Amino acid sequence: MPDSHYKLKIEKELAAVLPAHRERLVAKGVKLPLPTVPNPHEGLLAVLPRIYDKTGWPWQTEVDSGIYNTQVRWPKLTIVIPSYNQGMYIEEAIRSVLLQNYPSLELIVMDGGSNDNTKTILETYSPWISYWQSHPDGGQGQAINMGFSIAGGDYYGWLNSDDFYNFKGLFVLATAIIRSGRSFYYGDALQVNKNSVVQRYWKAYVVKDAFLRFGGLIASHSAFWKASANKPIWEAMNCNVDGELWIRLVKGQSKKHVRYPIGTVRLYSDSKSGDARWKDKWREDDMNIEKLHGKPPAARSVIYYFNRYIQMLYKSLSKPATVR
Repeated sequence: MPDSHYKLKIEKELAAVLPAHRERLVAKGVKLPLPTVPNPHEGLLAVLPRIYDKTGWPWQTEVDSGIYNTQVRWPKLTIVIPSYNQGMYIEEAIRSVLLQNYPSLELIVMDGGSNDNTKTILETYSPWISYWQSHPDGGQGQAINMGFSIAGGDYYGWLNSDDFYNFKGLFVLATAIIRSGRSFYYGDALQVNKNSVVQRYWKAYVVKDAFLRFGGLIASHSAFWKASANKPIWEAMNCNVDGELWIRLVKGQSKKHVRYPIGTVRLYSDSKSGDARWKDKWREDDMNIEKLHGKPPAARSVIYYFNRYIQMLYKSLSKPATVR
């Protein structure tokens, strides 16, 4: 069972997180609302820095801005990129957002004071970023919280700086939002290696409230949710920032699976998911989650087997979508 006194303490602390971050950033001079990303009719590829040594998406290709020329109101999206010393990859992440040519977009980059070339890249792309900073912070969760504390979008999402969105990912997402008006959207995903070679098509699971405590159901790089549903990340988390968040944020919300790989995650030996040095931090996160939310269902429980059966059936019927 969860520790009820501990739960009340953490809930009180979490309720104060976003207002405190917002107050500090405004006091520092951040002007709200943030500007949206410039949206020229001809698209952004012609005005962004030219890339000559790389081809394809998102280097020399862009989404045709004409696909948004409809009578519908496209929901405003806020995307936060938390970053620290990912200068090798962050330009790809930024371009994968900008070259969607999405017409109503906030892009916020919160860098933890990187000592590689990240700041130079952010300065280069600053005309197309709603807000960015490069200062020491309390880690990934705090960086994301700071970004969402000043967000003005209808829907929120975050993208780790070594991941990227796929071609037309935001168009497919926004089309689903307009058609169904749900609170939480989650898509399929691609997995690539350090050199951006696709290793796997990841099919999303069935996301039900009863299954959330199992974890591993949602790819953060393919998830977006209504601003009114937003919850702060628990900044005590070292690695499993999304797994804990989904337990609080997704429960009780109307959900929609978007059958398209909205985002791509990069798996490599130095990442938190692949580096054995983070093993103790993952274990620490598990202990904190159990203290707040209780232990996950037992391995031989009815709900455990029901979850396994439903997920296997759903994935067997779900067909991979082509990035188009």
